[in-house]
Amino acid sequence: MKNTPAYKFKSLFKMIVKLAWLVSVTVLISCDPEIPEKEDVPELITKVTLTFAPSGGGTAVVATATDPDGMGIRPIEIDGDIGLDANTSYILSVELINELADVSDPLYNVTDEVEEEGDEHLFFFGWTNNVFSDPSGNGNLDFRSDEVNYEDEDVNGLPIGLATEWTTTDVASNGTFQMVLKHQPDLKSEASSSATGETDLDIQFTLNVQ
Repeated sequence: MKNTPAYKFKSLFKMIVKLAWLVSVTVLISCDPEIPEKEDVPELITKVTLTFAPSGGGTAVVATATDPDGMGIRPIEIDGDIGLDANTSYILSVELINELADVSDPLYNVTDEVEEEGDEHLFFFGWTNNVFSDPSGNGNLDFRSDEVNYEDEDVNGLPIGLATEWTTTDVASNGTFQMVLKHQPDLKSEASSSATGETDLDIQFTLNVQ
């Protein structure tokens, strides 16, 4: 039987030692609690409430959308149309809830999370048939630079969209109103668009100006 030279055993031993060291370092790094993990997971939202409060006072218009199984197979259910008065200014506030979590659970109030992580979230809006005179146009879903009257901002001075201002046209009209919430960690900028990041929410209402 042919003998294997001793130096080959030594080389093989060194390779095994190096491999074991690399594996141990990788495990230690992955388990190190001091190294933060990047969170890039869409928010779980089961109920959305839109409240259009007239700027001059009066009764607010409330519209809701529900998604009982969250990320399950059931589609979002729109609970009625949005009816606004003509030639009227409104402040729109958005509430986001995860009803699959307990009320005392921090995951229940998604609005707070979106506000706290405002530098990672941005609402985009789109509408049809010129239902608004201000902002004019059709929203910034197609082009980020298009006009939307944001009333809030993140720590970097960029808009979020939990609060916005709208003025309806002075003639009766019917159209659609779409709202998309994007999750853009390390991606949000003055130029980030509705195609950037993950989609947390995408809902569309029928909007009637009367």
